[in-house]
Amino acid sequence: MQKRSTKNKVPNGLPLVHANAAGIDIGDTFHAVAVPEGRDEQRVRTFGSMTCDLLAIAGWLKQCNIDTVAMESTGVYWKPLFGVLIKEGFEVYLVNSRHVRNVSGRKNDEDDAMWIQRLHSCALLKSSFLPSDEQESLRAMVRFRRTLTQDQSRFVLRMQKAMELMNVKLHTVINDITGQSGLAVISAVLAGERNPEKLQTFVGKTVKADRETIIKSLQGTWRSEQLFLLKECYQCYCYYKERITICDQEIERQLQTYQKAEPLQVGPKENLAPALSNAKKRAHKNTPQFDTRAFLQAIHGVDVTAIYGMGEGTALEILFETGANLSKWPTAKHFISWLNLCPNNKITGGKLISSMLLKKTPNVASQAFRHAANAV
Repeated sequence: MQKRSTKNKVPNGLPLVHANAAGIDIGDTFHAVAVPEGRDEQRVRTFGSMTCDLLAIAGWLKQCNIDTVAMESTGVYWKPLFGVLIKEGFEVYLVNSRHVRNVSGRKNDEDDAMWIQRLHSCALLKSSFLPSDEQESLRAMVRFRRTLTQDQSRFVLRMQKAMELMNVKLHTVINDITGQSGLAVISAVLAGERNPEKLQTFVGKTVKADRETIIKSLQGTWRSEQLFLLKECYQCYCYYKERITICDQEIERQLQTYQKAEPLQVGPKENLAPALSNAKKRAHKNTPQFDTRAFLQAIHGVDVTAIYGMGEGTALEILFETGANLSKWPTAKHFISWLNLCPNNKITGGKLISSMLLKKTPNVASQAFRHAANAV
């Protein structure tokens, strides 16, 4: 009786696709690295997370004749090692931790690394979407700008709360206390003005409320602790506004670099698609302080801001979360699934047993699409 060949099979009986595959379990302070059997006296080794340790991992993998590596996307701890391995010429798969659940039994980092290596050697893992270097730089800047905007909004709410506790009803007669009239009134109050009739003179003529109503809304109790909080929150608001302006300048500079790195593949410039609408949309207060529309049209070849509900900030977030080239997703269904905007259908026995969305935090691109849909 002939023995079955095991040359192209791994111990679990599955076909061997990547013979020179390694698996890495990522951690904050150390990384566990597993290679195929027979490549070294130790199949699994543990390295630190310092830069010298990352270089040692790359050297050991080369010594073991490794071509491709799979690692979990654990927090942000994978990024330094990922960059080192890519620079050293390895094919690196960044895989979802949901797809590498360990087998039953005691769990430790060495077993996790061997399990990742085994799955990768059998081609059972898919790499996650990863942006280019230029896109990654811009995505970090746009995300940081979004964080600044959210923090700025918190201080606006605190200013409004301080005024409410002093029974100053300015927010009931104007749409936004951070507009020209609102900031002028707040500055006058912080400068020591308490007379409602004098404060009314800082309100612009575009406010629809009548003069008597505005004067009544500016009568307050002027509590000292709330005035202190109003002053502190106002200064924080101004500080974040200044930081956002500086961030916009950096985004504009990097946009120029990205536009050169990702040229539009549609032929000569005269073939660029014209804008869908010549009428500019009403600018939002959080819109970047540069000509975002021109950059977006140069990159996409069409004015995407002409789409109903699609603002400049939203279009910018989508661009640097997905990139201009969507060929990384085979079909539109794959793209919608990545956004987690479609039902997670589970079928067994020919029957649909569940169609709920996956319980995971929506990514920034998904949130941007939802925001655009809500704006229609």
